[in-house]
Amino acid sequence: MAKESFDRITSDLFANEVRRGRPKSNPHSRQVQLKINKQKQTLRDKQNGLKRIELKVDSELFEQLNKLSDTLSISRAELINKLLHAQLNQIN
Repeated sequence: MAKESFDRITSDLFANEVRRGRPKSNPHSRQVQLKINKQKQTLRDKQNGLKRIELKVDSELFEQLNKLSDTLSISRAELINKLLHAQLNQIN
């Protein structure tokens, strides 16, 4: 019988190491939990109509964006989104 790392039923059948301390609250390994959470986040973003853009900037600009986003108490992504909207509105 093969064991799937994210299978909730067979996970305890193959538990061969006993650890001291607090019992696991999630049957999945941390790596699988992160993968599942990322899939859920991607699905939420898709349902909200969001698209992903990847951007590489120099470290000076990155620090300026961080400082400004902290000052305005918004996330860096929200700040970049607002700046892009403002710039596009100026062009049009």
